Amino acid sequence: MEKLKEENLLLESEMQEPDFWNNQERAQKVSQKLKHNTDKMGEFKSLKEQLEEIELMIEMIREEEDESYVGELLEKMDETEERLESARIVALLSDEYDENNAILSIHAGAGGTEAQDWADMLFRMYSRWIEAKGYKMTLLDILTDTAAGIKSATLLVEGQNAYGYLKSEKGVHRMVRISPFDASKKRHTSFASVDVIPEMKDDEDLEINESDLKIDTYRSSGAGGQHVNTTDSAIRITHLPTGIVVSCQNERSQHSNRETAMKMLKSKLLEIKKLENKEKIEDIQGQYNQIAWGSQIRSYVFHPYNMVKDHRTNAETGNVQSVMDGNLDMFMNEYLIMKAKDS
Repeated sequence: MEKLKEENLLLESEMQEPDFWNNQERAQKVSQKLKHNTDKMGEFKSLKEQLEEIELMIEMIREEEDESYVGELLEKMDETEERLESARIVALLSDEYDENNAILSIHAGAGGTEAQDWADMLFRMYSRWIEAKGYKMTLLDILTDTAAGIKSATLLVEGQNAYGYLKSEKGVHRMVRISPFDASKKRHTSFASVDVIPEMKDDEDLEINESDLKIDTYRSSGAGGQHVNTTDSAIRITHLPTGIVVSCQNERSQHSNRETAMKMLKSKLLEIKKLENKEKIEDIQGQYNQIAWGSQIRSYVFHPYNMVKDHRTNAETGNVQSVMDGNLDMFMNEYLIMKAKDS
């Protein structure tokens, strides 16, 4: 709590500067951080008061030997325990980039229409979760198919701790069902990969050599109004030493798409640099695929029974539809608890 108080004093001091609102992006981030800290401190104070209230109720019941308040006491204890559990989960979001925005990419695996439909289902699932969390979602890039589904999609998810929660989703997601695209009604297994990286802040120190980049322009293929498919505004950037490819077709202008794609590339390279403990980007070589297909993290079974199971934590539920509607918190929380135990 002392650390939060000290940080708030610095943020409030920055907000008092005469030119504070000149940089709207920075001003918004400072305001959001101040609100987040204040909310966290308020929750701590509220929980402390609720615990004190429970202690007083217990004392009163004992002293007066009156059990008529026991039902109310148990309700309050259950409510407090739920709030404490939620606070514990938030406290686990303490890694370096946990509070950052997240860049989430979905890629259909081999299997044509069936795999593309599965990728589209995951896109809807994450969209629902993002909406329920009150986060902001921006579609940066999408590659659809004329038959059905999507081949790939990349989203920017903006909100406090977006990366901290979504990092649990990185890996291969497997679906088993009776395919609606199969006339013989056979059971199919489909795969899609999910990649999640933190959106890096502008003050991250990283130099990318322009000669290491291959930049292609192409026409946007997703929904987006009249400007789509009229100009070559979409951008694809390949980082030649590593083989990393990023693309963006969200903005109207080629310049804006290039800026966003460079930000995505920077985030990916910084993640790899830190993961490999490299001194410089130049030290990183080799092909970096989105996800290794062996790293299956979760199965979604629609037939012959209903089940979603996470293979890392063994968390599971029989309510597949609820999960597909964006109720992912159980899996995310179990992952954070597991990581905390491992460390």
